[in-house]
Amino acid sequence: MSAVQSSTAFGPYQALDDATIRARTDAYFNRTRDIVTRFGDQRVTYALFVRRPVLSATRLMTEWLDNVARARGITLTHEVMFPEGAWVGAGEPLVYITGSFAALADLETLLLQKLGPPCVAALNAYQMAMALPKVRFLAMEARHCAGFEMQEQMAYAASVGSLAARNEGALGFVGGANDATAGFFGQSAGLGTMPHALIGYAGSTLRAAEMFHEAFPESDLVVLTDYFGREITDGLAVCRAFPELAAAGRLAVRLDTHGGRFLEGLDPQLSYAALERNTPGTIRRYRSETELRNLVGTGVSAAAIWRMREALDEAGFPRVRIIVSSGFNVEKCLAMADAHAPIDVVGTGSFIPDRWSETYATADIVSYDGEARVKIGREFLLRRAGARAAAGT
Repeated sequence: MSAVQSSTAFGPYQALDDATIRARTDAYFNRTRDIVTRFGDQRVTYALFVRRPVLSATRLMTEWLDNVARARGITLTHEVMFPEGAWVGAGEPLVYITGSFAALADLETLLLQKLGPPCVAALNAYQMAMALPKVRFLAMEARHCAGFEMQEQMAYAASVGSLAARNEGALGFVGGANDATAGFFGQSAGLGTMPHALIGYAGSTLRAAEMFHEAFPESDLVVLTDYFGREITDGLAVCRAFPELAAAGRLAVRLDTHGGRFLEGLDPQLSYAALERNTPGTIRRYRSETELRNLVGTGVSAAAIWRMREALDEAGFPRVRIIVSSGFNVEKCLAMADAHAPIDVVGTGSFIPDRWSETYATADIVSYDGEARVKIGREFLLRRAGARAAAGT
């Protein structure tokens, strides 16, 4: 099993009963199962693949398949063609599944749902971690997911992409934002301190920080600073109120400025100046409007992060960390890397694929009772299957 463990609260996907599977799968697969049962079963081999490059993230699917097989009392085999976290080219078969056609026919829809999205999200998480290899990431995907099953897939994907990046020297994702998926990151609980709502309740950023520290004195203090639009003023006020935490590196400010305004004290001209002071030449290398916005635009830009770092250092708080959030996808991480932005932690759920159509996995049967056969256009699956047979696998 992979070093990445299953979710501690829920574990692997649980098998569904036949009635539930029948209700959730496509009708033509149900009818295929009925026909095959009536006219005679065959032993078949499926090849499952994704049409774009991905990282191999197959374990949730194969664990669910194993559970279904046990529940149905059937024997099947599955061969994962790439280690978890390995790069997979477009169209390369990820998994071969062999067993009773009658027993497998109605599983195709559900298997594909559990394969494509994690593989694409894992590649995104890997690319983000590799863009900022000295930065820790926190998976904050839950609020963007359509229910817990998607949340579990996305957290698992982040852990797979992170493991691949750590194998290449990056720090990667160190935790998630909730308890249910903490196990994927080797944690027993979710990470995080306060939302904007707590600051609204407290009436001030400083009071929210005081409340949090009183309630959780052993926890590091991470305070949101953008609620009142005074990221620098309020951030420094918290640092001055907790000098011991600041000196010990147990205090952090989190920048989450929305895209409708600049960080306190910045405008376009001052943003350009902040970037030029700290990373000369970066602004002259931008290649797109999106990259320019990430460097010197509104919201959590590279200029905003550098300005926050300047303010903390000038006030005598060099050990106070900067945590950033708000749209940190692969492209934004690359822009931050180019600007050498002084980020300690990124909180993000933006490894969730932007274009869901790219996550669609496909399955084709490549063998019926030992006879190689596949529809025209998918012969490449036969070639891979033939190579496996020739190797005696």
